[in-house]
Amino acid sequence: MAELSKNYDVFFFLILLLLSLTSQLSLARPSKEPKPCKHIVLHMHDVIFNGNDSANATGAAVTGPVGLGPFGFGQVFIFDNPMTKDQNLLSPPAARAQGFYFYQMKTAPSTWMAFTLVFNSTEYKGTLNVMGSNFIPAKTRYLSVVGGTGDFFMARGILELETDDFVLSVYFRVKMDVKLYECY
Repeated sequence: MAELSKNYDVFFFLILLLLSLTSQLSLARPSKEPKPCKHIVLHMHDVIFNGNDSANATGAAVTGPVGLGPFGFGQVFIFDNPMTKDQNLLSPPAARAQGFYFYQMKTAPSTWMAFTLVFNSTEYKGTLNVMGSNFIPAKTRYLSVVGGTGDFFMARGILELETDDFVLSVYFRVKMDVKLYECY
């Protein structure tokens, strides 16, 4: 009986040791945040079509809200927005953001976005594909960069959004801080 008890003690000791090691390995994180291989800061300008200024509009609603709550739930917008290196809408575009978003929450203003950043300049040529949830009341939001072409072939990373100007139903400007962690 004593021998059986020793075997159990050794068995339980080994199990505890194994659990301790696996928990330490799973909690281990790099001591530093990884540095991005490419970092680009741009400002997206969305001039919303309100029925009057079709010549300057860069985005428009293609459906109306479905009537479930006060936050436009179900409404879909498409856009082809200029991206500039500074906050000035009239600056030369560094890229274009082309895609769509729809309002996805009944209880707060939040959109789900899918778009492509299209670069065609002397600095960059290619695209970055972006998607994710955009909870508008948050100061900073994050979307996933899920791929790219050209200078951004198979790139992956994070796009940080921060609204820096907003005129209800007319215009908004969003600062986009693109950090790529996989570059080829």
